[in-house]
Amino acid sequence: MPTLQALADRTRIAERIRALTPAHTPRWGRMDVARMLAHCADGLRNATGELPIPVHRVPFVRTRFAKWLIIDVLPMPKGAPTAPELLRSTAPAIDIERETLLNLLERFDASQAAEIPWAPHPLFGELTPAQWGRLAWKHLDHHLRQFGV
Repeated sequence: MPTLQALADRTRIAERIRALTPAHTPRWGRMDVARMLAHCADGLRNATGELPIPVHRVPFVRTRFAKWLIIDVLPMPKGAPTAPELLRSTAPAIDIERETLLNLLERFDASQAAEIPWAPHPLFGELTPAQWGRLAWKHLDHHLRQFGV
């Protein structure tokens, strides 16, 4: 499975992020491009401990099997609920959010993984750096497909 900890996968995601323009419209959901970029950047900030989000107690999704199934097997569903802390009410500047997101991507380099204070995921709880890399790639891919890139 692709991961943000692999240079080739990160490079392809970055190319897709750079391809976004204000003219792109969502195929589903209510976010515009700027808010989606901010949402994705905040998701990476959460992973790296820069944006703490309270952990919800949902025991089943904390099992090894459920994490594997959701992170590695099943597609991310359209309209899946998200933590309110990851939703911005205002639309930031696209260029600023794009650069912020691209800079955050670099923190996922596998060579830096041991130095990052990985935070618990709001739903899954504790994740390994490898799980965070796969889940973050999957989340970005989901939203880039949402905008057709």
